Amino acid sequence: MSALRFYRMVSKAIFALGIWLAVTGLAFILVQPVSARPITHNDKAIAVENVSLVPMTEDGLVIENATVVIERGRIITINGLIPKGAKRINGEGKWLIPGLMDMHIHLPTDEQLPTQQARYDPPVVHFDTQDIMTPYIANGVTQILNMDAVPSAVGQRNEIESGKVLGPHMALAAVVDGRRSEGRIANNPSDARQMVRDVQAEGYNFVKVYWRLDVETFLAIIDEANKRKIKVLGHIPEAFEGQLDKAFIPGFGMVAHAEEFSKHSEKFEDADAVRFARLAKSSGTWVTPNLTAMRWIASQARSLDEVKANPQNAYMHPLLQSKWIKANHYNRDLSKPTTVAYFDRMVEFHRRFVRALKAEGVPMVTGSDTLVSGVVSGFSLHDEMELLAGAGMTNAEVLASATRLPAKWLGVDGDRGTIEVGKRADLVLLDADPLANIANSRKIAGVFLSGRYLPRKTLDVMMADLAKRNTADLDRFDWDKLPKE
Repeated sequence: MSALRFYRMVSKAIFALGIWLAVTGLAFILVQPVSARPITHNDKAIAVENVSLVPMTEDGLVIENATVVIERGRIITINGLIPKGAKRINGEGKWLIPGLMDMHIHLPTDEQLPTQQARYDPPVVHFDTQDIMTPYIANGVTQILNMDAVPSAVGQRNEIESGKVLGPHMALAAVVDGRRSEGRIANNPSDARQMVRDVQAEGYNFVKVYWRLDVETFLAIIDEANKRKIKVLGHIPEAFEGQLDKAFIPGFGMVAHAEEFSKHSEKFEDADAVRFARLAKSSGTWVTPNLTAMRWIASQARSLDEVKANPQNAYMHPLLQSKWIKANHYNRDLSKPTTVAYFDRMVEFHRRFVRALKAEGVPMVTGSDTLVSGVVSGFSLHDEMELLAGAGMTNAEVLASATRLPAKWLGVDGDRGTIEVGKRADLVLLDADPLANIANSRKIAGVFLSGRYLPRKTLDVMMADLAKRNTADLDRFDWDKLPKE
């Protein structure tokens, strides 16, 4: 049996069914009010003084004892004059970095319930947008890329940008797939071109290609997207089995998982890692390694002990918490010794693949695949950063993959991603040096969102309130007690 066929057998559901596995099955209406908390920018100038500034510009310089002045959401000076009346923040013994970016997330609102309902029908479960976004901002994540965006995500993006919800900027990728019964479907080049036109017209930023597309349709999507200057990213369709090189053409902007490559490796050999990296390099294709999701999948296939013991679960909606434990797909369906061993080998191969990508100069960006069971919003980006460091990237390279490089790929590098005069003040104030230890990125003293400062105390209050309400609702959302039809 080929590696790709084995991959289909054990994990097609993981990546093909997507995030609906996290929430599908309910057939009654559960309503939670959408937050309308007014969030306004702070017009008063803020000065962060005597801070170690890690601007993440390409020169890699760190500025000691810097003073950064922010006004109306922008950085107005670095080591310049402090305006009269500015709020002063003592940055002594602290480090200031750009806001972090998660380039592969899913939201619980991206799929509709129940399963028999059409994907674009109105939702029957309503999630509070602020509750979804709070764990991201508390972890210093100021930009996310929604990799399966639906119309509700357009509204959520607008809520955030208008200030009604405090959250990260959200870029939207709409999925186009083939041979399925619902969603955006393209089974021929003509349909493919129309789907690209639709995605762009409806306000999405990118096209995400999926695994069921045939070769001609996939190529037509990329061709049409190139003409319309909209980027394409996502999966490598299975139709490229045995002809992987044909998928890597200019315009295939980014591959969303390392396993999209490794499923084409029979024995997970180093030579395959090098071959895959060179294919990506040849077409200018970037990669989101997405190590943390596969590590969690391997863990759950073996046992649910780690998921059950994770205190971060408290910040996820109780419906997700319950399903991760009581209806865990990976543990229920993929717990055979052969499957566990396969996942373990894949996890190890991905570390070697990261080293190969680095050696070939392929740009990598951080992405967590949030909402794969066990992968908790915000926290998981730090998990990913630590795994990338463990795979051989330097701490500076990891920080670049979480700040400057995502901004460049998204096309927002003129606005954010580095700390420079004129750029948006999306920043994270840390209590320890992330260049010395990437785990120090978790030691957050405060977060700036478009210049609005949220100190640790404020973030802690928001997170404690979220966990309290989620815990109170655990019985209401107990998976075993909910009707499934």
